[in-house]
Amino acid sequence: MKPLLRDMLVAALDRLRADGTVPADLATPAFVVERTRSREHGDYAANLAMMLAKPARQKPRDLAEKLVAALPASERVAKVEVAGPGFINIHLAAEAWHAEVRRIHAEGEGYGRSGLGGGETVGIEYVSANPTGPLHVGHGRAAAIGDSLARLLDAAGWKVVREYYYNDAGAQIDNLALSVQARAKGLGPDDAGWPADGYRGDYIRDVARAFLAGETVEADGREVTGSGDADDLDGIRRFAVAVLRNEQTADLAAFGVGFDVYYLESSLYTDGRVERTVAELVASGHTYEDGGALWLRSTDFGDDKDRVMRKSDGSYTYFLPDVAYHQTKWERGYTRAITELGADHHGSLARVRAGLQALDVGIPKGWPEYVLHQMVTVMRGGEEVKLSKRAGSYVTLRDLIDEAGRDATRYFLIARKADSQLTFDIDLARSQTNDNPVYYIQYAHARVCSVLRQADERGIALDVGHGLSQLAKLDSAEEQALMIELSRYPELVESAAQALEPHAVATWLRDLANAFHTWYHAGQFLVDDAAVRDARIALALATRQVIRNGLDLLGVSAPERM
Repeated sequence: MKPLLRDMLVAALDRLRADGTVPADLATPAFVVERTRSREHGDYAANLAMMLAKPARQKPRDLAEKLVAALPASERVAKVEVAGPGFINIHLAAEAWHAEVRRIHAEGEGYGRSGLGGGETVGIEYVSANPTGPLHVGHGRAAAIGDSLARLLDAAGWKVVREYYYNDAGAQIDNLALSVQARAKGLGPDDAGWPADGYRGDYIRDVARAFLAGETVEADGREVTGSGDADDLDGIRRFAVAVLRNEQTADLAAFGVGFDVYYLESSLYTDGRVERTVAELVASGHTYEDGGALWLRSTDFGDDKDRVMRKSDGSYTYFLPDVAYHQTKWERGYTRAITELGADHHGSLARVRAGLQALDVGIPKGWPEYVLHQMVTVMRGGEEVKLSKRAGSYVTLRDLIDEAGRDATRYFLIARKADSQLTFDIDLARSQTNDNPVYYIQYAHARVCSVLRQADERGIALDVGHGLSQLAKLDSAEEQALMIELSRYPELVESAAQALEPHAVATWLRDLANAFHTWYHAGQFLVDDAAVRDARIALALATRQVIRNGLDLLGVSAPERM
């Protein structure tokens, strides 16, 4: 409705220009048409008159009255009023909601999709876990948020590329290799000689056993075979990384998450990309040497202090490969780049952006965009769950999937705003009650399917096309409320995509399910009056379609039976 109402208001303004009520050259401002908080004030409100008043040299309320009088007629608008200092409040006719139900049926899976992104490419990077152990629940939250962001932006008309950055170089990988080597030599985490920063989980023992047994794993299309030699540290490193990468990929597949691009940090060094980035930064004039180290003058670009790029011993600080990596995204044609990270990475954002700006290659300020998520606390039986024996020091994503199921795990990890801390209650996620939001939403979808099965079992011939022509029969408060709620979906998808907030979809789906369940309990669908029955079935099917579309944005299934 927003585009229609906006066009009507612009048409009214054109009439006022034509009859001399306002200057003919008066520009159309960027006014807002938005839903009201209370339907007592109409369904939508516009601030056009208030924005035009000063340049038109008229009182806002007087101008609003003139705009209302000049509005073209529409069967979808019941009444227009002027309120307060000059707001234009628009009450929609029932036909507006009926038209939206017909639109849902016509567009099906495409309902809610838009061309907001204009087909431009957006690269979304998420998870990007070091291949040093099983994925933990924080990685799971990153996966759920990142994958839903990708689905949202795709629905909003962007060409989405999903990307995973493997940190397969540096000190953490060295610690992994040393830990596996220690296990291969018969040492345990509590023995003398265990690496000071070694990984202690049981999975290290499993990797060591596989290496000693000469097992073969595949990574990047190449097979890596354990040599069985506990002194072969380089071989152990390659084998361990391959094993853990495969395990992480399997966990993500079980979570319904996949990627288009896997980018290795190590390739930045083998391809000479890091060295070229350093040379380009030096050539740009934004670096200097001090104390034997090479510094980036990042304060020129809003950072709170300058940053070391290359230490006095010749090694690089961790943010330099990040700059080099993001430069590749720009060169690969990402008009927009979004990185989903844990909030503990907040400190690195300014320096990476500063490094990209310092390259002087046209990268916009504020590129890439970041979505930061807060930590997850896992609860069971009213107590916090902290450890997984296999991981050694944290709860794994696989633990959650095995205990709560994929759908509940995805929904719960998305359900709150990313920058809010999240409590994952395993008992609630497993429960089949209305208190479990994902169950409540899926049950609404299953209930529609159940009604269709009942009709078939009773030999009732349903005519959905006839029902769509009889929507005026649906005049109860519950039916009106459900139709209005359904109509919010396209606006929700656009606003959630613009704000990068997939949790908004999760929250709204519960509101939609509540509107449906309230209607379901208010009366019967399969009544004797064919016109009413078919109209109710048409509305129920529209609800089922929108629930399915919304759950798909979250990567959650829409079961037909529960």
